[in-house]
Amino acid sequence: MDPVAAKYIGAGLACLGMAGAGIGLGNLFGQFLSGALRNPSAADGQRGTLLLGFALTEALGIFSLLIALLLLFAV
Repeated sequence: MDPVAAKYIGAGLACLGMAGAGIGLGNLFGQFLSGALRNPSAADGQRGTLLLGFALTEALGIFSLLIALLLLFAV
């Protein structure tokens, strides 16, 4: 296999992590909204956990983008 083609395939596979992060964020906020609508008084207590989950999930997406860019331009 051509090394340039392998580099592009690897970068494309690394970008799948961004799709996973998008699905995870949708699931995270959807479940929070569902729980907040069921019990509005407890929603304020869970906001910190929601933001922590958002930050960690988004960080994983950014890390996968970083790996893809490193594969494309640094290797």
